[in-house]
Amino acid sequence: MLGFVADLFNFSGSADKQLGKAVRQITGSRPRNLRLYKLALQHTSAAREINASGFRESNERLEYLGDAILGAVIADFLFKKFPFKEEGFLTEIRSRIVNRESLNALSKKIGLNQLIVFDGNRRTALTHKSMHGDALEALVGAIYLDKGFEATRRFIIQRLLKPHFDLENIVQNNPNHKSLMIEWAQRANKKLHFQILEERGALHNKEFTAQVVIDGQPVATGTGYSKKKAEQAAAAKACELLETKK
Repeated sequence: MLGFVADLFNFSGSADKQLGKAVRQITGSRPRNLRLYKLALQHTSAAREINASGFRESNERLEYLGDAILGAVIADFLFKKFPFKEEGFLTEIRSRIVNRESLNALSKKIGLNQLIVFDGNRRTALTHKSMHGDALEALVGAIYLDKGFEATRRFIIQRLLKPHFDLENIVQNNPNHKSLMIEWAQRANKKLHFQILEERGALHNKEFTAQVVIDGQPVATGTGYSKKKAEQAAAAKACELLETKK
């Protein structure tokens, strides 16, 4: 693995050609500045110090940029596609497309996960569960800096959104399990509340564990990359349990 890392960050040779070919297959166009794409694929566990201040170069800055651009492009697309839908609907559908679990899965679908450079430790891959989705956001940031906004928008819509997301299915299968639990508790005269049990991970990459409590008794737990997602996951499990007990 370390040898591969060394080759990847050597700015000449067959590794560059292989990476350029892989980027072209994923994005649909030849990269102009290959260094941006190398950086997009460099996980923090493989970061390098590049100056005396101790700054460690990784894909985190590109991830930050790509996250903003991805969210804006998807928001614009949904705004135009659903002109008569309310803000809450648009927000929920966008969240289902760009949430961490979805981006992790999408990164694997397009083969980006095979290109990520990390320290090679299996524990790193298990600990940094968002590594693949983070790299996808960083790739978006790299394309933006390399090709500009319009090329980035085309990549997101034509290479990510349309081939890999069934919007009709997402819209039709958009249950709010937390709302369902609240409605059930009101009908059954039960005391229901949600609590966050745990927060793990770095500030920009936290994973939350939530718990559903009914009449003072814990019923189900769930995890997610936001408190809302964790509560929804816990509520979904609670709904399944209640359905089973009917």
